[in-house]
Amino acid sequence: MKINYDPEFLRKLKKVDVRISRSLKKRIEIFIKNPNDPQLKNHLLKDEYEGYKSIDITADWRAIYEEIEEEEENIAYFFLIGTHKKLYRKTRKK
Repeated sequence: MKINYDPEFLRKLKKVDVRISRSLKKRIEIFIKNPNDPQLKNHLLKDEYEGYKSIDITADWRAIYEEIEEEEENIAYFFLIGTHKKLYRKTRKK
């Protein structure tokens, strides 16, 4: 599976602690080999994020992505990264 990142995702990633960015790099390597590896806890989301998926970066950090098919190739488009509390608190405020 090919990986793409939203520009806002990359901007936020530059601001996070280096441990989070290193963990993301390791998780993406696992994701490329097997998106359903149990370490990732890859799962479908609901409510405002319905149709999107999330993987665990650390015990508290998540990366949210959308699966897109382009020219018969599956692409994981990562567009949000943050702590569980911050990502899901935003959905309740909408």
